[in-house]
Amino acid sequence: MCDSPNQDARPEGANPSLIVVHGISLPPGEFGGPQIEALFRNALDWDAHPYFGEIRGLEVSSHLLIRRDGSVLQFVPFTERAWHAGESCFRGRHRCNDFSIGIELEGEDETPYEDCQYDVLQGVIRALCGAYPTLSPRTVAGHSDIAPGRKTDPGPAFDWLRLYDGLGHDKGAL
Repeated sequence: MCDSPNQDARPEGANPSLIVVHGISLPPGEFGGPQIEALFRNALDWDAHPYFGEIRGLEVSSHLLIRRDGSVLQFVPFTERAWHAGESCFRGRHRCNDFSIGIELEGEDETPYEDCQYDVLQGVIRALCGAYPTLSPRTVAGHSDIAPGRKTDPGPAFDWLRLYDGLGHDKGAL
């Protein structure tokens, strides 16, 4: 666990009923460095790269980060609210952070994600669906789906059919 201060309690009675898939790289298009973890822990050196000046002071987090090599870091317990969705709406419900689990994939919109990232993401989704009866593969969305016009991730390089095919047809998958 790599605790993020960017979390708080979910509203009373709010259980996870949505999984949001994101894509992130810091700086944009660069992979493998410590910058994502630093951002989620409010420890990013804002002066280390020109792009960081554009996001200076941003306080965000996610429940999980799946690195390009398939390794997983958890920043926020699933029972708590991570700050990943921002202004958002899913099936008429606003404030998606209240009822969602955010999963960041290290990547960016136009770069294909790694095979191991799909494998790990599918395993995580299966485990979450097993732990929370309010979740299913039908309640998985991209950041772009819940914040259209504002967000584009995980982007066109993300293969949704591959994700869903790998989840199979159990528990009402499709």
